[in-house]
Amino acid sequence: MTMSSAATPAFAGPARFDDFRYDGHAQERVTPAPGHYRNPILSGYYPDPSITRVGDTYYLVNSSFAYYPGLPVFQSTDMVHWRQIGNAIDRPDQFDFSGLRTSRGMFAPDISFHDGLFYLVGTCIDCRGNFVMTARDPAGPWSNPTWLPFEGIDPSIYWEGDRAFIVNNRPPNEAPRYDGHRAIWVQEFDWRALKMTGPSTQIVNGGVDIAQKPAWIEGPHLLKREDYYYLIAAEGGTGDNHSEVVFRSRDLRGPFTPYIGNPILSQRSLSPDRAHPVTSAGHAKLVQTQAGDWWATFLATRPYGPDLYNIGRETFLLPVQWRDGWPHILPDGASIPFAAPRPKLPAGPANIPPTSGDFSYRADFSGTRLDPAWIGVRTPIRPFYRLEGGALVIEGSSAIGDLSGAPAFIGRRQQHHVATISTRLSYRPDTAGDRAGLVAIQSDRNMLFFGVEQRDGTSHIILTAREGADMDRLIATAPIDPATPVTLTLHMDGGQLRASYASMGKDRLLADKVDIRFLSTKQAGGFVGTIVGPYAWAARVTRPSSN
Repeated sequence: MTMSSAATPAFAGPARFDDFRYDGHAQERVTPAPGHYRNPILSGYYPDPSITRVGDTYYLVNSSFAYYPGLPVFQSTDMVHWRQIGNAIDRPDQFDFSGLRTSRGMFAPDISFHDGLFYLVGTCIDCRGNFVMTARDPAGPWSNPTWLPFEGIDPSIYWEGDRAFIVNNRPPNEAPRYDGHRAIWVQEFDWRALKMTGPSTQIVNGGVDIAQKPAWIEGPHLLKREDYYYLIAAEGGTGDNHSEVVFRSRDLRGPFTPYIGNPILSQRSLSPDRAHPVTSAGHAKLVQTQAGDWWATFLATRPYGPDLYNIGRETFLLPVQWRDGWPHILPDGASIPFAAPRPKLPAGPANIPPTSGDFSYRADFSGTRLDPAWIGVRTPIRPFYRLEGGALVIEGSSAIGDLSGAPAFIGRRQQHHVATISTRLSYRPDTAGDRAGLVAIQSDRNMLFFGVEQRDGTSHIILTAREGADMDRLIATAPIDPATPVTLTLHMDGGQLRASYASMGKDRLLADKVDIRFLSTKQAGGFVGTIVGPYAWAARVTRPSSN
C-alpha cells in the first residue's frame, strides 16, 4: 500500500510490530519412542482433514471457514512431518466472505488428483454453496471457483478410471424425521466440463440405523477395494458424539449395507473423567501408501476441562486394518494414542517446522511476504499491512466484530493449551479509542485485546474481553509512555491467562488468572479455534487513497 501525499490519516502513525514469538507446550507429557510419531500431526485449529497421495507425496487440506487466506494446503512424504505449501484461497476475487461470522464460509474441502490436475471441492456456507477449484501445482495458484448446482455440504470426488463421481451430504428424499436427519447422495461429475451430469442417487438415509435417529451423517468419502465400494462418513455431529462409520455395496449407487461393528472410530464410550482425553473423533479420510498400507486422517479435540478447548479441532493420524472385508481404525473403548508406530515410509526432511508436540518459533518480519500460516478474518477489500524494515506495519479502519469488512488483524493459530505469545509494538494512538496490540479471537463476539489505547487523552496499556457480546469489558489498565516501544506477552494455560508487558527496561504484570474459557468452542460456539496476532484500529480514520 502506497500512501498518497494528499491523504491525511486521522491517527499519528501506523502500528509497527517488530517481531512475534510463540512458545507452546502440550498438557500431556509424551515422548514418542524411536520409530513412533506424535498425535495430533497438526496441532491446533486444523479440522476436517482431507488427504490424497500422488506418487510418493501426500497432500492434505483443512477447513478454514471465514478466515483469509483460506483452505491451507500441506505436503508430506511420511505423513508425520507436514509443511504448509500454500492456501488454495489467496486472492480476494476467489471468494467474498463479507458479512460472514468466523464459523461460516469454507466447510470440509476435499482434495484429489487426476490426469495432471489437482481438484478441490467444498462448500462455501452463506456464500453460494458448493464449488470445484483446480490447480496444476497444489501450492497454487488455484483457479477461481466453478459453482456446482446441488444442495448440501461436504462434497468429495471419487475417481474410477476416467470417470468421476461426487458424493455429499444432502437433505433426505423425504420430509426429515428428526433434527439432524440427513442423507448421502452420489452423482456423476463431468471433470472436463466441470459440471454435474446424470441422475442424483440417495445411497444412505439417516445413517447406520435410521430407527436410532442418527444425526448429521456427513463428510462422506467413497473408495473401491476388491469387489466392494466403501462409503465412510462421520455420524453423530462434531461434538462428543462424533464418530466414523462405514458402509459397503457391490454397486456404486447402492444399496449400501452398514458394518455391524460400527463405529470404526469414536471416543464417545470412554469415561469423560480420564486423564488427558481425546474427544470428538471423526470426519476421517483413508489413503493407501505406495507400500500398500492404509491410514486415516481425522479430526479430534484435546479438552483441558469438561468439553473445554480453546485451540479448536485438530488433525490426527491412525493406521487402518482390513479384517473380514471391512476397515478398522480403532476398537470400541480404545483411547486414541498420543504416540504410535509411524508409517513405513521414508523419513521426511529434518528442516520442516514442527506442527506437533512442543515447539517454538519467531517471526521477525524481515522477508518480503508472510508465512502462509498467517490468516485474518474475512476477505480484505484492500491491503491493511505491509512488511517494512523488519517490521509488520498495520493500519486499518474496520473493527473486529464489524461484519461489513476485514479488520486490520493478522494472526497465527494457538496450537497448544499452554502457550506464551509476545510481540514488540511501537505505536502512538492519536484519537480516543485508537488501539493496537495483540488480539486472541475465537469469534467476533468472543475475543481478548491486550495492547495500547488512548483513554482520557493519554495512552494506556489495557486488557479487555468480549464474552459473547458486541461490547468489550475492561479487565485491567495502566498508563504508559507511547514514545517508547512496549513488549506485550500473553501466557495461556488452559482456561486461564496472564498478561504482562515490558517498557523502558521494566517488566510489569497487568493481570493474572484471567478466566478465558469464553475462548473455548463450548462457550463461543462455532467450529474454529483461537487465532492470536497483531491488530490495529483507528477510531476515526480518513481513508488513505492508494496507487
